[in-house]
Amino acid sequence: MSEPLIVLSGVTRTFGTGAAAFQALRGVDLTIEEGEFVAIMGPSGSGKSSMMNILGCLDTPSGGSYRFRGLRVEDLNRDQRALLRRHALGFVFQGFNLLARTSAQENVELPLLYRGETVEARHDAARAALAAVGLEGWGHHSPAELSGGQQQRVAIARALVTNPSLLLADEPTGNLDTERSREIMDLLVALNRDKGITVVMVTHESDMAAYARRIVRLVDGKVESDIRNAAPAGVVPGAH
Repeated sequence: MSEPLIVLSGVTRTFGTGAAAFQALRGVDLTIEEGEFVAIMGPSGSGKSSMMNILGCLDTPSGGSYRFRGLRVEDLNRDQRALLRRHALGFVFQGFNLLARTSAQENVELPLLYRGETVEARHDAARAALAAVGLEGWGHHSPAELSGGQQQRVAIARALVTNPSLLLADEPTGNLDTERSREIMDLLVALNRDKGITVVMVTHESDMAAYARRIVRLVDGKVESDIRNAAPAGVVPGAH
């Protein structure tokens, strides 16, 4: 048996001290295998953001353990966690977070610039990533020249350009209308199915969570339910 991609064991996260302390996560146990598509849901204050920050190596647990492919993330220093983010993780945010005065291609190339890749390698990888999200030929456009759905596709291409093992999507359809939301979810399903990228998505929208193969619900910092979705939306019957 191969090592799970993610194992959270008794993870807690406390902010503040003494009487002002707030426990955002209260002993979370969660295992995610390679190639899964998991939606994390829950009401405001349930711990979704704290869990996403820990999974993305942007924060560390106050207690418990987070293993990424067997590596104890809490034992890494800040620079080591940054290297893990740079080489294994991709992030997609609700607000797109694109640089306004640069082209779509330059936005997608940015993670490779931080890696020190050559100009030619950056160009080739960015063009391939844009093509993978259906934006071939759109690389010269600025974010202002793109629709909201296209901007989110650029953001997904930027997350994919490093060939991450894990794609973390935080409310990826929160700023989109229904039709564009469905397009983005279909894209995430296709990337998960066809490229084997593990997707973990935080959402408060049940119709978006319905695209995932597994739905984890957090309440008051604990896993309340963890269910398999037998018939995910957007999945062609018989597709693997």
